[in-house]
Amino acid sequence: MNIKLHQKKIFFASDFHLGAPDEKSSRTRETNIIQWLNSIEEEAAAIFLVGDIFDFWFEYDKVIPKGFIRFLGKIAELRGKNIPIYFFTGNHDLWMDDYFTKELGIPVYDHPIEITIEGKKFLIGHGDGLGPGDTQYKILKKVFTNPVCQWLFKWFHPDLGIRLAQSWSNNSRITNLESKENEFKGEDEWIWSYCKQIEKNRHFDFYVFGHRHLPLDLPVGDSARYFNLGEWVSQCTFGEFDGKEFKIKKFTN
Repeated sequence: MNIKLHQKKIFFASDFHLGAPDEKSSRTRETNIIQWLNSIEEEAAAIFLVGDIFDFWFEYDKVIPKGFIRFLGKIAELRGKNIPIYFFTGNHDLWMDDYFTKELGIPVYDHPIEITIEGKKFLIGHGDGLGPGDTQYKILKKVFTNPVCQWLFKWFHPDLGIRLAQSWSNNSRITNLESKENEFKGEDEWIWSYCKQIEKNRHFDFYVFGHRHLPLDLPVGDSARYFNLGEWVSQCTFGEFDGKEFKIKKFTN
């Protein structure tokens, strides 16, 4: 994929976690996200939404999760203005299928992708399950993405299935807080380690990931950088690329 800016910019965001931890706070966050999208649409050559946009998402054959209608309406409006949008699945919304592709013309990726923007090479993905460690989650991800397991889950009534998944999601978030997952881990930052391993064999100018809930700008080798986009539950941070420089910014309304 090769993107030309034509004097515009590319925007990146991840970890909205819409739906968490409750309807009231999620609605406030949803409004904030829409205001951010309003603020960038005139200068956006493309928008990358890099995983965990929803705290839970599962597509039954005829059913999608209730809620998020204002956000869905806004991205539909942006697509109507021919602004390209790219979705990535995260560990909370990895059960996205083809609803966005068919309804909105938005491609959905479940793995990191390589793109070129104005001659600069990017590797972009959510970041879950990459790098060393996190063995337990890697095993769980294989189970969750197994077609047979997904088929079996579809046989739960949506009210029950979504309730069970939301309970698991809340427990996962509590576990992360207790283990201080949002603190900088230095050389043990596993996505950073993954980027450094990739850079030994193939060069990218920018590595852009989410998942860590921690805005980061770190060197990779001699001439590359790893950026983590942070999150929108408390930080409201996003990435911006103008063709030369990549910046992590904070949205304030």
